[in-house]
Amino acid sequence: MKKIGFLSFGHWSAHPSYKTQTAGDTLLQSIDLAVAAEEIGLDGAYFRVHHFAAQLASPFPLLSAIGAKTSKIEIGTGVIDMRYENPMYMVEDAGAADLISGGRLQLGISRGSPEQVIEGWHHFGYAPLPGETDADMGRRKALEFLAQLKGVGFAEPNPYPMFPNPPGLLRLEPHSEGLRERIWWGAASNATAVWAAENAMNLQSSTLKFDESGKPFHIQQAEQIRLYKEAWKKAGHRREPRVSVSRSIFALVTDLDRLYFGQAKSADSFGYIEPEKRAVFGKSYAAEPDQLIKELARDEAIQEADTVLLTIPNTLGVDYNVHVLSSILKHVAPGLGWR
Repeated sequence: MKKIGFLSFGHWSAHPSYKTQTAGDTLLQSIDLAVAAEEIGLDGAYFRVHHFAAQLASPFPLLSAIGAKTSKIEIGTGVIDMRYENPMYMVEDAGAADLISGGRLQLGISRGSPEQVIEGWHHFGYAPLPGETDADMGRRKALEFLAQLKGVGFAEPNPYPMFPNPPGLLRLEPHSEGLRERIWWGAASNATAVWAAENAMNLQSSTLKFDESGKPFHIQQAEQIRLYKEAWKKAGHRREPRVSVSRSIFALVTDLDRLYFGQAKSADSFGYIEPEKRAVFGKSYAAEPDQLIKELARDEAIQEADTVLLTIPNTLGVDYNVHVLSSILKHVAPGLGWR
């Protein structure tokens, strides 16, 4: 059995074929899709976060709205770039969103990836400390965020407050108990997957990672996950970790499916997402259900994960994406033992 969710990149554009012409379209359709996904039995609704782009950027209003309109589905991100975040304020936002959803937030964070502008975090008022890289800054902020999620008081109370204070040092509010255990780290390398395990975060591994061996993508990703699990065990954490992988998977069951995805890329590719850092990009899966089941059964990383996030073409609208997700649940998941 596996949890199955969708991952939306949240694109919009005034392109005549897009169902998401504006940011408002994307936000409102994201809510509608999450509600529909819960109704068909999907386990999770996850959203990418990108700044300075015609994509979703501020996740907490969206996650809160989805949390208020649903009752069972997990809601999360994949991922929030911590280079742009104020960890203290983020604790308050995350706590509020988690309480609104009744404890269903699954928050994916990371040090971030190349963005639309040069050193965009500077425009948000942030800069690495002396001797830090921007990646170091992102990881430092992540640890600050994790520390404050524990809900331990640290701030000296004002002796003349506006409202009476409880005794002792004050913590950030609202505090949501248990949220600390539902934070995920998006790792692009083996080393950062191990770091995530050491710091008791669940693991998100996407459709790309840094190429560290030249092997096929799914094998490199499976090796990354195994290293993560070994590091988790070595760290002695008391709970079981969770691991998600993202995949572009389309069951070709209608002529429209074949039109859209019948020519999808069916092989891994290699390229550069950062200077001098070669990355491997996983292939898309698009085939008739029986063939799809055979291909996915050979994906070693999927076998190692407990959660699969299906990347969706959000610009094609809610109805078509419900069809895409329903096709996986009905025609593919049972044959793989996911359902």
